[in-house]
This record gives sequence, structure tokens and C-alpha cells, in this order.
Amino acid sequence: MQLEGVDFFETYAPVVQWTTIWLMFILEVLLGLKSKQGDVTCAFLHADVEPGELIYVDMPLGFNVKSKNGKRQVLKLNKTLYGLRQSPRAFWKYITEKLEKCGLKQSKLDPCLFIGPDVMCIVYVDDLIFWSRDVTNINRVAMELCKLGVALEQEDDAAGFLGVKFDRDSETGMIEMKQTGLINRVVEALGLDDGYARGKHTPAEIKPLVKDEDGAAASEGFSYSSVVGMLLYLSGHTRPDTTYAVNCCARYMFCPKHSHELALKRIGRYLKNTASRGMVINPTRELCIDAYPDADFAGMYGHEKPTDPACAKSRSGFVIVFAGVPVMWQSKLQTETALSTMEAEIIALAACMRELIPIMDLVKELVGAVGIPVGNVNMKVSVHEDNSGALVLAEMLPPQFTPRSKYYATKTIWFREEIHKRGIKLLKIDTTEQLGDIFTKGLAQPTFEYLRSRIIGW
Repeated sequence: MQLEGVDFFETYAPVVQWTTIWLMFILEVLLGLKSKQGDVTCAFLHADVEPGELIYVDMPLGFNVKSKNGKRQVLKLNKTLYGLRQSPRAFWKYITEKLEKCGLKQSKLDPCLFIGPDVMCIVYVDDLIFWSRDVTNINRVAMELCKLGVALEQEDDAAGFLGVKFDRDSETGMIEMKQTGLINRVVEALGLDDGYARGKHTPAEIKPLVKDEDGAAASEGFSYSSVVGMLLYLSGHTRPDTTYAVNCCARYMFCPKHSHELALKRIGRYLKNTASRGMVINPTRELCIDAYPDADFAGMYGHEKPTDPACAKSRSGFVIVFAGVPVMWQSKLQTETALSTMEAEIIALAACMRELIPIMDLVKELVGAVGIPVGNVNMKVSVHEDNSGALVLAEMLPPQFTPRSKYYATKTIWFREEIHKRGIKLLKIDTTEQLGDIFTKGLAQPTFEYLRSRIIGW
């Protein structure tokens, strides 16, 4: 019943980027940081209603208060309630103010990252994780928050966060991020929990997944969109090895065929085979950022109807790793039709660079906060490319455009400037070492398992 401009104005409230979470856990392993997780009890009830917002609610059941003139009375809210459109934003502003009073300054790159002299904190709505070299510093900040009125409920450590479980090796400090519970829900939803379903060694076939307009209609008993939603959350947090296969299935969420249901079941069989594994955070001691952009030029051409423009789309895929641990990955069809392999690779390189630059700035901020020399990190950023034409076009200064590339020349100008301004190295690598390959196409088992071990550690 709330009306915009009357009962509420602004509603946007940020949540922490998972890139920031992965970077923090990498630093935890590297530096031996201590972590603790806190949960704010009845979070949305803490924040005040914004000045100028007048919100009235009916009396709760059991209360029937009338004024002197006999009219029914209502309540005027001073604090936000669960269900109000502006409650998430109001609480985010509230917790930001309280953390800053405790000496934790808000990051300029991630509004949900707070950095103090001894403690760092990330906020995901009402879930908080603190890091410090000494647990007493975390306890001190938690006590200060409680004195400021934040009902913070502490846990021993960050054993689980938003459905992700963290298994720590007490000897090496290595962390494995798992979502076993979500995988079991996917397997159960697909009907593969009967003990007879055979496992698969790869999540996708080598042949691309097409629209299959003339194929058999969907006939399975599970909700296609629900399973895809769970898989998207899984692939985006702890299982980058399934990203390509999940993205292919997600394209047909609103009109699935039986062949698409079978593709989902294949992902389920693969996950059932590897349910106990996740993404291993075992960083190298060399603090460097590496990006691996790749493209599959017109991957569905010849498999899909030639009258469908989507069959000529290329697929971009990339992974960005810090200290050998992935912190960002993506697999998606390009929005424009590339006319050559080099153009497809340039589009993928540009998309990768757009994600790489803010990660570089965030790493610079974080390592500066923990006392690691910043220059060493900034100068070791590398972009690994396996297409010679894209490599030459991307780093050539002054720019020289051939007749075959001049029509998409503007795409290269921005990242060429950034490459030279930030000292980023463009390196030629062999196709077999291109980690982005796992995000652009279905691979044979030996190639898939090799790239998987390079990316997530098993």
C-alpha cells in the first residue's frame, strides 16, 4: 500500500560484492588473520524513519483504541519495520553510521567494506564478518557496537556465510568454500537422489545447447526456472566450473524444451559426483592479478537454424585471479555479432578489462590497509590472451587500424589507454593454458579437469 513519493523516496541499499569477500579470505589465509561473524538481531527495527516520511499503520490485532470523537486510531512509525520498501536502505545507513563511530571507515570502492586501523569488516544486510590479526580487536569493536545500540549476536568464526560453508585446514590454513546443502537441494529437485543416477565427469556436452524449437516439449516434473536459479547462485559463488553449462541452460528459462531439461540433469549428475567439493582458497605467496579473457567465435553457427541471428553470436568468457585464486568469472553471449575471431576476442578483452580495473583498485586499497607494499601488486597485473591479432591490436601505440579492424576501433582505445597508464602486461599464452576456455565452450574430460584444477584447486 506504500506510494512512491508519499510513503517512501529512495530504496536502494547495497550489499557487499563477492569479489570483496574472496579477496578478504585470500588475505586471511596469506596473513593468518582471525575472523568472526556477527548477526544483527531484528536488524530493520533499529533504523529511524527518514525525516519527511510519514508512515501510519493499523493497530495490531487485539488493540481497538478510539479517540474522543469515536474514530479509530492508528500508529505513526518512528522506526522502520520489516516489509517497508525503504527498510533495507535505512538499516544500511544506520549500520554505516555505527561502524564509522567505531573507527571503521567506509571504502570508496565497495560501500559495504569498512576498514579500520586494526579491524576490517564486510556487511551483507544484517550479516557481518570481522577480520583482525588479534581477536581482542574484534571483540572490542563488537562491544562498542553493542554500546551504540546494535544488537549484535556473535559467533565463534566465519564458519558459514549466506549458505556458503568454509572448511579450514588447521595445518596449512587453506580454506575450501562449499555449498553442499544447495547441491543436495538441486539433486533432490531434479529427482536424482534415488541412488541410481549415474554421475558425469563434465557438466556440459561438447556440442552446444541450442533452442531446439522443433524438439519435444518439457515433460519433467521439476521447476526448470527454480533449478536454474539455484544453479546460478551456486556457479556464481563456489563452482565456477559449472558457469558455462548453467549460462547455456539459463538462456531458455522461459521456454524450455525436453533437451534443456536433460542438460540440467547432466549438470545435476556432475554436481552429485562432486557434491563434497568447492572452491579451494590456497593462494600463492606472489601477490599478482592475472586475467584470462577468451571468446568462442560464432559457437552455435552450424548447430542452430541459420535464420536465427543468435546462432552467429560469439561467447565471451573470462576469469580474474588474485594470488592464484579466482575472484571474478563470467560466461555470457556477446550482445553484438562479431565478424571475425579477432573482433570476438577484442570484445571479450574489453569486457574483462571493465571488471579488472575496479578489482585492481580494490586490491590496492586492501593490501595497503594490511601493510603490504602496494607497488608490487600494481605492477604485476597481467592479461593473458591466446589470439595474436587481438594481442597486437590491444597494445599497439600509436594505434594502427587495418581495414579489417577499423570499424570496431573505438572498443580498443579505452583499454589500450588503461593498459599503458596502469602498467598492465599483455602476455601471449598457449591455448591449452587459457583458463578462460572453460567459460566459453563444452570441453572434453581431460581438458576440463586440467583447467578445473588450475582454477578451483581439485
